[in-house]
Amino acid sequence: MALPTTMQAQVLNAFNTPYELTTRPIPPPPTGHDILIRVHAASYCHTDAVYASGAMGKTLPLVPCHEFAGTVVALGPAVPASSTLQIGTRVGVPGRAYHPCGRCKECENTEDESGYSVYCPKAGNNGISRDGGFQQYTLVDARQVVPMPEALSFVETAPLMCAGLTVFAALKRCNLQPGDAVGIVGCGGGLGHLGVQFALEMGYRVIGVDNGDAPLRLARSCVEPDSAAAHIFDARTTDADAVLASLAESTGAESLPSERGIPAVLILPESQAAFSFGMSLLRPHGRCVVVSFPEKGFAFSAKDLVFKDVEIVGSLVGSNRCAREMLQLAARSNVRARVRTWSLEALNELVEAYKKGEGGKLVVDLEASGLGELSRR
Repeated sequence: MALPTTMQAQVLNAFNTPYELTTRPIPPPPTGHDILIRVHAASYCHTDAVYASGAMGKTLPLVPCHEFAGTVVALGPAVPASSTLQIGTRVGVPGRAYHPCGRCKECENTEDESGYSVYCPKAGNNGISRDGGFQQYTLVDARQVVPMPEALSFVETAPLMCAGLTVFAALKRCNLQPGDAVGIVGCGGGLGHLGVQFALEMGYRVIGVDNGDAPLRLARSCVEPDSAAAHIFDARTTDADAVLASLAESTGAESLPSERGIPAVLILPESQAAFSFGMSLLRPHGRCVVVSFPEKGFAFSAKDLVFKDVEIVGSLVGSNRCAREMLQLAARSNVRARVRTWSLEALNELVEAYKKGEGGKLVVDLEASGLGELSRR
């Protein structure tokens, strides 16, 4: 079937301005490892808001979005015939990494195929350094995409390509065993509510913390009412000591005050208070996995590092192999982002809804039509 010659795209032409709906030519036929996909769903991420503010990156004009899903419509000549990718294959697309150098230490990794790494410092990133998913067609690197399980729709898959993959990879960085407890600070956000679901499916006990009515409702909606494996706390009324006391009471565990705590926490908000709360939850030799990156960084206590021997590590995103594992787990366990959808024309209305901070994931459904059309799933 012949492709159209033009498409609709939402373009950021200047920082701190609305997106502009533009008609532009569709990308040229793919070369090398590239594939051309028709975008069906594109999810809005906190990074999109940060980029639009001018706080990161300099590429303008830009079509943002680095978590999207679509259908393959053309393949570049370097995509091997043995690849699982064919015309019509449904794929999820993380933003990283477009055209890695193939020669650096990162690209020589053994996590993904030789010559490809999501951490290659020379690779481009869809929606950040080059055009992404807020358009009807886009070019991506065949090595960065993930075939979609039949059980997942495009709207369900798109948020998993950054929010889902990021929090899933961070949970794996915790090095936990089934039955261990993990703290998720910011449990009611886009990443957090997915982290609650993934952690429970991975067999962990969840200690969720947030500080807003809507985020707390969202986090609690991801937990069975009678579940003993998850506890959600309001940081406005409960401090870290009270959380640990509550856990000790509910489990009947007895320990010395110096031994209290949980083995790992995820820090999702860009807040010093959130970081300090999470660090206070850790037991000796615990691990703090930091996902957020506030411009001014975090202050930490040397006493925690030395006397509690805790470890602070960062986690950015998962490998392609990790993304495939994550999608398969989501498909068979019914882990899903709580989403609201808008049409491509209504992207600026989506942004205004995002600013209200009601939690969940906001997704452009390119199969929808009509300005301002809003649906809940």
